[in-house]
Parts: sequence; structure tokens; C-alpha cells
Amino acid sequence: MWGRWRWSQAVELLRRRAVPEMPVVVAGVDGCRAGWIAVLRTIRDKPEAEVRVVEHIAELIANPQVAVLAVDMPIGLPEFASRGGRGPERAVRPLLGERQSSVFSVPSRAAVYCEDYRLACTTALHTSEPPRKVSKQAFHLFPRIREIDRLMSPELEGKVYEVHPEIAYWRLNGERPMSLPKKVKNRPNGPGLDERRDLLVGRWFDSAFFDQPPPKGADRDDLIDAAACSVIAERIFAGNARPFPADFQRDARGLRMAIWA
Repeated sequence: MWGRWRWSQAVELLRRRAVPEMPVVVAGVDGCRAGWIAVLRTIRDKPEAEVRVVEHIAELIANPQVAVLAVDMPIGLPEFASRGGRGPERAVRPLLGERQSSVFSVPSRAAVYCEDYRLACTTALHTSEPPRKVSKQAFHLFPRIREIDRLMSPELEGKVYEVHPEIAYWRLNGERPMSLPKKVKNRPNGPGLDERRDLLVGRWFDSAFFDQPPPKGADRDDLIDAAACSVIAERIFAGNARPFPADFQRDARGLRMAIWA
């Protein structure tokens, strides 16, 4: 018996040496003009990062090498919207101080599935309390929200997680909100973007990573946000992230409604 045990251990050791373990890849994902921008981090002694733009997020979800996708997009939609949005929005806003305006209230699923702005506003008014229309900024995100909503299922929750860049920065900044806005009057704010880049450089990224121009179809703020989300993806993989709120609810399709950081 002992001899057979020793032999089986030797076979297992040889197998492991012959087939090296595959590196773990996690990804931070943000919507961009061309579709989705992903920063993929290969977790090694010295993590490596690469940038990729894809037209459809299904390509990233289906990639077997990616263990965790941290996506800056609402996952889990209410049938009826209440004041302040879903539980995740209400949970994270108090943490962000002056940056809380970056967290918009997610309207009802029926409103999100409207492709006409006026119809979306009318639908949102009839599926919210107090009645509330949708902003143009939120409406422009609806195609991305619909795309991921059509793909998501409770079975994918071990791989795909909702995140938010400003909560990512808050977590990585010692649970303090960033001091400068990322955008001013809906335009990128250079000093605010520099502040976020500087937070990520050193511990998680080399400065050269952010010196590269963003890929075609993406902007500088998309790249920096996706990079921050990729660090949260690594935290999720390591078991060091938590959901907001902790007692999250599920939507009518059984999807988890939580922002992770």
C-alpha cells in the first residue's frame, strides 16, 4: 500500500512538471466608443497587463483564460425603480463625497430596453416612485446595459462582477474618494485623470502602461477606468473584495445586484 502511494505521488509530481500551471488572467472592463475596452492582468510574481478592445463583451465572457471579469456596467435591473436607484447605488454614494454624482440611478428594465429616448422617459416615469425620467447620459449607456443583461445568468456570477471606477479608486486610495473630478461639464478633466493614473502607477502598473495611446475607439479615461477595474478583478479573485450592499438583493431574473470593491 505504501509503495503504491509513493508511486502515485511520483506520477502526480511528474505530471505537474510536464504540464505547467496556466497563468491566471483577470480583466477590468469598461464601455467605450468601439464597444468594450478591457485591461487584462496576468497574475504572476510580477503581474503583466495588456489592453484589448472588443465589439461585444460576449467575446470576453467566453474566453476560458479569463477567471474574473470586473465590468463597469449595471448588472441586475429592477422592474420598478425606487428613490436613489438600486441598493448598490444607495450603498456606495455616501462613501464618495463630492464624487457621488458619478453614480447614476439605474431605471427599470422596461425603460432600459427602450431604444427611443422619449419612450424611455415615459416608461421610466411609469415604472418609478417617485416618477423619474432618464438622463441623456444614462440613455446612451442603455445599449451596453442591454448587451450584458441579455448575456448574464446566475451561473455566470462566479466570473462576471459589477464594479464602478470611483468605488475602485476609493478602495485603492485607502477608502478615501478622489479629490478631483474625472470630468467637468461632461468633458475629461486632465488633473482628475492624472490623479487617478498616479494612484495606479507603482503598486499596480508601470508608468509606461499609461504612456501608451488608448486603443482606437477608446479614450484615455476609458483606459484608466478599465485599469482600476482590473485591480478590483484581482482583488475579487483573491477573495479580498466585498459587495455593496453586503445584503444585496436579486432582480426578477435572479441576477445579483451589487457593486464589488
